[in-house]
Amino acid sequence: GTMYFYTKQLPFQIIKETIEKHEGDTSGYYPMKWALIELKGLYLEIMQCANNACAKKDVAGNFDHLGISVSDLDATIALLKQKGVSPERFEKIVVNDQLFPGHTYRSCRLKGKNGEWIGLYEMDNQKLADLLFPEVVNTPEYYEEKFPYRKLPNKAEVTRMAPSPTGFIHLGNLYSALADERIAHRNGGVFYLRIEDTDEKRKVDGAVETIINVLRYFDIEFDEGAGFDDTDPRNAYGPYFQRQRVEIYHTYAKSLVERGLAYPCFCTEEELDKVRAKQEEDKVLTGYYGEYATCRNLSYEEVEANIKAGKPYVLRLRSQGSPDKEITFVDAIKGEIKLPENIHDIVLLKKDGIPTYHFAHAIDDHLMRTTTVVRGGEWLASAPIHYELFHLLGFKMPAYAHTAHLMKFDEETGGKRKLSKRKDPELSLDYYRKDGYHPYTMKVYLLTLLNSNFEEWHEKFPDKDINEFPFSVEKMNQSGALFDKDKLHNICKNELSKLSEEELYDFLYDWAKENEPENVEKWFGDREKMLQILRLYMGVGAKRRRKDLMYAKQIFELISYFFDGESAEEMDEFKLDEDMVSKILKSYLAKYDHNDDNSVWFNKLKEIADEHGFASDMKAYKANPENFKGNVSDIAEAVRIAVTGRANTPDLWTIVHIMGEEQMTERIKKHIK
Repeated sequence: GTMYFYTKQLPFQIIKETIEKHEGDTSGYYPMKWALIELKGLYLEIMQCANNACAKKDVAGNFDHLGISVSDLDATIALLKQKGVSPERFEKIVVNDQLFPGHTYRSCRLKGKNGEWIGLYEMDNQKLADLLFPEVVNTPEYYEEKFPYRKLPNKAEVTRMAPSPTGFIHLGNLYSALADERIAHRNGGVFYLRIEDTDEKRKVDGAVETIINVLRYFDIEFDEGAGFDDTDPRNAYGPYFQRQRVEIYHTYAKSLVERGLAYPCFCTEEELDKVRAKQEEDKVLTGYYGEYATCRNLSYEEVEANIKAGKPYVLRLRSQGSPDKEITFVDAIKGEIKLPENIHDIVLLKKDGIPTYHFAHAIDDHLMRTTTVVRGGEWLASAPIHYELFHLLGFKMPAYAHTAHLMKFDEETGGKRKLSKRKDPELSLDYYRKDGYHPYTMKVYLLTLLNSNFEEWHEKFPDKDINEFPFSVEKMNQSGALFDKDKLHNICKNELSKLSEEELYDFLYDWAKENEPENVEKWFGDREKMLQILRLYMGVGAKRRRKDLMYAKQIFELISYFFDGESAEEMDEFKLDEDMVSKILKSYLAKYDHNDDNSVWFNKLKEIADEHGFASDMKAYKANPENFKGNVSDIAEAVRIAVTGRANTPDLWTIVHIMGEEQMTERIKKHIK
């Protein structure tokens, strides 16, 4: 046990420093740690005993001073009597000692030679812990053995994604999840999914499946955790739902109470509101701390009476922080950070016994042997709380990596701002799934935001698997990462152009089955037709690939005319008047032969140009444009818009041959008077 000795003759700090100075000495009458203090002529041996107290003689041979009883005050009294200390010299009391504000003591007090009180106070925390947690039978040591440190390769990291079960996964989650996955898998580590479901109000049925499926869509897979069967041998560090881990949290909570580091708080919401109002009136820091932490000083009897009366309570941390001190830790992204110590007696367990996020995540990250925690920059303000929790619980802190906020240009202000759930639909991952962004393009784009050197590496090694990129936490963006949709679309164009037509076909088919099931037969009923369309739009077989395609929804909008899918509002306007368009289209159908090759077909367009006063020879047109109504490109454009609804498309001859003569003719006739 730990001894605390307080006497008016000896300042506690001197006693404490002397004990620490002599810790480990084993001389003296008892084979135990001891210290000899000399101050103002008073000699006193202070000893630490196993289960009950030791009374020691002072220089005059009197048993005026005593050691501590760790578990049984009655045994202490009996021992003192055995050593010759008369009952008149002490009394059994309970006090709230001012040396340790807020701690409850079951105590002995002795009178010194001159009639002054010499106090030795034992914090009776074991009794309080048993009162609060009668059902807890395990110890922290039990769980330390049950969840040993993982046997992993050298430099391997353990990371996690720990969302609430709301089912809403946004771009920031994907951003962090990709970082977690890369950190874990670069050296053979573990990436697991933990569900932080302590807030029952936020729980949505099916949310876990949604989270797993959304991340799987973006090619991010977990190695263990929620979503795996409980009997799966990979799930050796579960359960992975916090509400299933309450027994574990209570074990560590009880341990804190036993050590005087946690206490029950019976304050009502109304009382807490009054405290806050008083703090605001006094213009001091709001919160539950110091003189405002009224339940810190409750005696055991008061706690017991409140519980018997059925008063609800939370369990609070007895913070050891000081307002004039700082913590220092190294953030894996931002470097060394200094912040004020936590001084708040934060809630550890809510009234229903469920832990708060702060308490649960510290225990979970420790027992699941997490080595690196990637989380949003908004959590940096909570770092002092987590720092204190890890240290008081005796845990090694994981490396924290606080990511920068995802920013965007604000069209209204012209400045940068955080992506907003309310203002920006592109923050939701559903936005990308429903519009059909290829997961690989999203991964490439996010890696350009996550690591400043990825883009250069990818350009240098375009054919390498991006998982081979040497991802580094140190290269992550320290300031706000700018989300640029135009850049994303350029990456989409570039990456989709590298696919084969079969790969793109499969992606579009899967997307359509999930998002446009009513159109699957129309679009994919003729596999060869769709492959021909994709070859055309991808530029397969050409000197250079085309880069027109960005995402599924945009692709199907581009090619909708092959399936009579576009509306009149979506059509580009003719540059020529209706009469001229009608005449040109009549001439086109009259001359059209589906067996013509590209060259013969284009020569017929030239003939139509000459017939209607347009230049068939571009040199002649450029020399004297005033002599013509236009040129052959105007003829081709009129046919192109009539056939496709677009003024700009890939090769028109190829289009009409994929489409077929019948469909082409039907579309053209709609524009002939």
